[in-house]
Amino acid sequence: MSKIFALFPGQGSQKVGMGRQLFEQYDIAKELFAKADDALGFSLSQICFEGPADKLTLTEITQPAILTVSTICFRLAQMQPHASSHTIVAAAGHSLGEYSALVAADAISFEDAVRLVNKRGRYMQEAVPVGTGRMVAVLGKEVAELQAAIDANTAGVSEIANINAPGQIVVAGSVEGVAGFVEKLGTAKVIDLPVSAPFHCSLMKPAEERLRIDLANITIAEPKFPVYQNYTASFTNDPEQIRENLALQVCGRVRWVECVENVVAQKAPEAAWEYGAGNVLTGLVKRINSSVSRVNIDSPESLASTAA
Repeated sequence: MSKIFALFPGQGSQKVGMGRQLFEQYDIAKELFAKADDALGFSLSQICFEGPADKLTLTEITQPAILTVSTICFRLAQMQPHASSHTIVAAAGHSLGEYSALVAADAISFEDAVRLVNKRGRYMQEAVPVGTGRMVAVLGKEVAELQAAIDANTAGVSEIANINAPGQIVVAGSVEGVAGFVEKLGTAKVIDLPVSAPFHCSLMKPAEERLRIDLANITIAEPKFPVYQNYTASFTNDPEQIRENLALQVCGRVRWVECVENVVAQKAPEAAWEYGAGNVLTGLVKRINSSVSRVNIDSPESLASTAA
């Protein structure tokens, strides 16, 4: 029995045409896209298949789109003839992907999750006026070095948002705050991220407060396998703690390196399977621990290849 670490991508993995091949070939894909369209009150499937790209990249559309395609890929993989030879020992999702992981673990219903992440995306966009926030990726530096520059910066808000891989850390905040941080950091490779808001920092507090109301109104069940959450880099079976961690995740940092390290240490997976568009997370896993083999499941061809 192969031990699988299930990965679910976050925002940035979207692309026009995502899910179309699966929709054309599999009834479960048609069924889930129809459920998503009904839950949202607009045709998510049409935007996924036809774009335009600028509409698909709107945060409130991107989030349910990625969740829907990830859920389709996961359910299809579970329906393959060889599925009984694999067991999922843990799951984790990057930011938005945590909701996909909880749907896969039967902790949250698909329809509830689609509606939640649509609202989450809207709340996050509305929390900070466009053009007043900024996110940058810093390459080749350690957390302590970035934190020292943040502590020395008095220009505005700058906080560590994502610890994605060794030497790949994201900082978010106000335009002035991030500029001040970059100045204090000194010589480093800094890449501006093409995002519409500064996610996973304290500027997202209005979004967290709005999302808490919606989280309180959904049913969360005990997951059928451990889901390592971004905020704690650990898992819990307590539905109320899962709910709280989802709220805290909005402003909290994505502790991706710790999530992967903890799963490898505690659950000893043989392979990491990324369900959905793109291969960002398998790439990060390779950088964090290359001993874990990696598979991307996002097409009929990749579904067939998992048999090997």
